[in-house]
Amino acid sequence: MKYNQLGNSDLKVSQFALGCMGFGKGSGKSVNDRSWTVGQEQADQVIAHALDLEVNFFDTASAYQAGASERILGTALNKLADRDQVVVATKFATRLPEEMKKGISGKEHVVNSLDQSLENLQMDYVDLYIYHIWDWLTPMEEIAEGLNEVVKQGKARYIGISNAYAWQIAQMNAYMKEHDYPQFVSIQDHYNLIYREDERELFTFAHENNLGLTPYSPLASGRLAHPFGTETARRKQDTFSAKEKYGKTVEIDRPIIDRVEELAKKHDVPMAAISLAWLKTKVTAPIVGATKAHHLDAMEKALQLDLTSDEVAYLEEPYKPHDLEGVMADNRDRKHNWTDYLTH
Repeated sequence: MKYNQLGNSDLKVSQFALGCMGFGKGSGKSVNDRSWTVGQEQADQVIAHALDLEVNFFDTASAYQAGASERILGTALNKLADRDQVVVATKFATRLPEEMKKGISGKEHVVNSLDQSLENLQMDYVDLYIYHIWDWLTPMEEIAEGLNEVVKQGKARYIGISNAYAWQIAQMNAYMKEHDYPQFVSIQDHYNLIYREDERELFTFAHENNLGLTPYSPLASGRLAHPFGTETARRKQDTFSAKEKYGKTVEIDRPIIDRVEELAKKHDVPMAAISLAWLKTKVTAPIVGATKAHHLDAMEKALQLDLTSDEVAYLEEPYKPHDLEGVMADNRDRKHNWTDYLTH
């Protein structure tokens, strides 16, 4: 396993992170309560295997199964790892309407959310605290004050941001710099071989400002792990991924998926390994989710596989621009907010 510096922090993170969105049994009634998720015993097996592969970076969120993911991750790491040998990231969602009615400020929301996450994780601090999605209904200044407070209290070592535009991150980092607050060290965005829109602006901004890139959905909800047109059981259960995240521009992705399959046969590895091997050439640490230990086999293959520059170019050449999909499609303006997704 190789380790990369996470942006301007002193955190050294494994080349791939384990995404823990699949931990904590859910009912499937909303995007954050997924029916295909797993409980403690199975999650323990996944986390133990990740540790065996020398993964040290674990990513979760308070929104995943109403905190169950955090609870499962914390329980597992307390049994299986030394706290100072792992990098733990979690996220806070936007203020709920109930909080707004009670007059809970953005600063209070950030602090309260982390206190709850730390209780779930059974930890005194997180290494990286991530603003999950831009909150149009809460003043940026209040969120910044909350992030400053949790770092000052020692409850978060560093802060990151997810699902935001480059202009939003730049605006907020500038505000925090002006007020001598900690600034973001990483960006978690939606990025993979068939969804590369952030290369236009966000990636240049990140590189110019030394922000780590830790994208999610590296296999496009399984589309980059199977031949074109394959329908998996998970996708049938995951309405968000099927219809909103990858449902608009399927046919233009076919040439890329076909080339992933071609190179997988050439190297005698799973298609997922090709997709991940490409991704490790582009970012700091992709977030790779797993609900079974063997799901990490492709990641292990990708660690051992270095694509040539010609192979990288071959995979990238057929790409055609996409409209925004998934969460970022609803981050265009203040008419939308993350709470919309909680009712899906």
